[in-house]
Amino acid sequence: MADPDFASLFEKYDKSNMIGFTRNFVEDLNVAFAQDLDLEIDRDWSGILCLGMGGSAAGGMFLSSLAENSGGLPFVIWQDYGLPSWWGPDWLILATSYSGNTEETLDGVRTALEEGGIVIGISSGGKLEEILTDSEDGLCLSIPSGQMPRSAFGHIFGTQLAVCWSLGILSRPSDENLENMNNRLLSASKSADIIEGDGHLSSMVAGMKSQGIGIVSAGEMKPAGIRLANQINENSERFARPVTLPEMNHNEIIPWARHAESQNLIYLASPFTNNRTVSRIEWMMKNIEVTNSWLVECEGESLLESLLYAAHMSDWISIALALINEIDPSQMDAIIGLKDYLSKVSSK
Repeated sequence: MADPDFASLFEKYDKSNMIGFTRNFVEDLNVAFAQDLDLEIDRDWSGILCLGMGGSAAGGMFLSSLAENSGGLPFVIWQDYGLPSWWGPDWLILATSYSGNTEETLDGVRTALEEGGIVIGISSGGKLEEILTDSEDGLCLSIPSGQMPRSAFGHIFGTQLAVCWSLGILSRPSDENLENMNNRLLSASKSADIIEGDGHLSSMVAGMKSQGIGIVSAGEMKPAGIRLANQINENSERFARPVTLPEMNHNEIIPWARHAESQNLIYLASPFTNNRTVSRIEWMMKNIEVTNSWLVECEGESLLESLLYAAHMSDWISIALALINEIDPSQMDAIIGLKDYLSKVSSK
C-alpha cells in the first residue's frame, strides 16, 4: 500500500492550518517557559486544584503525573461545574480556559472567589480574564489567541509549568537541560512531520484507518494516553479508548484477548516505565491478537520530556488519521452546535 500523499490532503482538508500550529509546538513551549512571572503568592498550600475542560484540561493531568513522580504537593483535576465538596481556600486554584468562556470552569472560579480562594487563570481573554482582573484574589495570565484549544497545548501547558516553577511547586530544570530537551523535541517533531518528515508515521496511521483504536499506557504516561484518545476523538472524529497499566490487566485484558481481531492497539511507554509494566506490555504484544499493534517509546531524559514527546506525537497521529479519512482536523460541528444550544437554555 502506497503511503498517503499528505501534502495534497493538507491542501484539500486542513482548512484552519492545524499542521502549521502543530509545527509550532516546541516554539510555543519555549516562549511559555521563558516568561518571567515572578509570582508573589506565598502560601502553605495543601494542594493545587486544576479546573479545565477538553484541551484546556490536559495540562492539569500532565502536571499531576509530574507531581506524582517528583513533586511535593498533590494536583487534582476537576472537570465539572462548581468545586468538590472537600475544597477549601488552602488549595490553590489553577483555572485554564483557552477561550476564557468555558462555562464549567467559570462556575468553579466564581465559587472559589466567593469562598475566599486564590485563583490563577490562564486564557486568551474572555470572561475568565474579566473576572480575575476585577478580583483582588485573582490573576489571569494571557496566552495567544486564534487557534483551536487542542492545538494550543504548548502555550497552555508551558504557561501552567511556568506558574508551578515560579511558585516553587515543581522544580524548574536548569536552562541547559531545558535547551537540550527542546532541541531533542524539535528534532523529533521534524522527523514526525507527516509532510516534511521521514515518513515513519505513515504506515502506522494507514493501518488504523478504519478500525477501532485502543490506547494502553504505562502508569506515568496515563495523561498522554488520555490526550491521544481525545485528539483522535476531536481531530479525527474517531472513537478511541484509553486504559492504563497495570490496572487494565485486571479487567479489560479479557475482551482484548478474545474479541480484538478487528482492533488496533497503541502502547505508550517511557524510559521511566516500571520493569514489571514493561514485561506486561511485552506479553500483550505477543499474545493479544489484534489487526495491528504499535509500541510508541516516548523518548526523554526526564519524565517531562517523555510526556511532551508523547503529546506531540499524539498531535501528528490524530491529524494524519483525520486527513487519510478526508476530514478537516479543525472541524468540531457537534461541539459548536451544543454550545449554541446551551447558550439559549437558561440556567436554573
